[in-house]
Amino acid sequence: MIDTNNLNLHIMFLDKFIPSFIDFINQNFPIEEHLFVIYGKAMNELEYNPTSKNVIMFDTINKFFHIIPYISIAKRIIIHGLFFEEVVNFLNQMPQSILDKVYWVMWGGDFYFPEMHSNLKKQLIMKIKNVITYIDGDVDYLKKNYRISPLYHKCLMYLSNVFDESKYKRLTPKNRNGILILVGNSASETNRHEFIFDKLHKFSSDNIKLIVPLSYGDNIYRERIINIGKKIFDENFYPLTEFLPYDKYLEIIFSIDIAIFANNRQQGMGNLIQLLGLGKKVYLNPETSQWNLCQNLGIKVYDINGDIDLNINADELENNKNIVREWFSIENLIKQWQEIFNG
Repeated sequence: MIDTNNLNLHIMFLDKFIPSFIDFINQNFPIEEHLFVIYGKAMNELEYNPTSKNVIMFDTINKFFHIIPYISIAKRIIIHGLFFEEVVNFLNQMPQSILDKVYWVMWGGDFYFPEMHSNLKKQLIMKIKNVITYIDGDVDYLKKNYRISPLYHKCLMYLSNVFDESKYKRLTPKNRNGILILVGNSASETNRHEFIFDKLHKFSSDNIKLIVPLSYGDNIYRERIINIGKKIFDENFYPLTEFLPYDKYLEIIFSIDIAIFANNRQQGMGNLIQLLGLGKKVYLNPETSQWNLCQNLGIKVYDINGDIDLNINADELENNKNIVREWFSIENLIKQWQEIFNG
């Protein structure tokens, strides 16, 4: 039964952390106040068979018009990422009175580099009054590049941005030689893999292993990076080309010694939070909003533009663990969504 007086209509496409988000909302908030509409997939490999009655899944965007009655009665319309042009076009046809109810959960790739986005999306962004993120720098980016001043609702957004130490309790460090280095988070040019490979080239004959997640993104770019990586690092290069089960992903994150992200925009925050919470050494691009977030929270990260040092000072990173466990907590996530739903 839907609560027509306080309905939160979630419009989203299926990505790897959406099912857990739906479960999180249903477990912590009244089910009748939330309706989840899923209209597409981020990757073909993803499967989701919801058991909750407040989830609607469309196999084609053409059926999207069925949600118009819910749009009219919803108190809030929460858009999880602005990626599909069909949805952008659909929302652009809505009157401003409807768009005033929209809360946009900002992902990064849906607004960075305005020159790469359609005029229709830019028009829509300029009409949206409420944004949801936890990264101040992303809101500053919107203000500068889209010349808007939206209402900023600070929220960790998803469980992927929560550090839960209990998930790692069953894992134990494995006896091994060498240093495991995580490079980037996806097969996207914004990861700047070749820049990182150049930095690590001098260690190619050392006892290192490069773990390079490439399971989603651009297929042509993926193949190019695999060829370059194998040529430079040979048997020390380990590309991850398939979507991993969550438990396997946790094992990899747990085993990493050093993580290097040279991204030229905000990206891979879920990975970053887990690594910092585990006390891993992390290199970032200082020109990104995630670097600024770490600086503002007092988290120690290293500048990717300097020399890479494979030595690890555990004491230096201990404070990171405490900050991440306090700030990126499930309690904070619940509280922040509660403030949005009560606003």
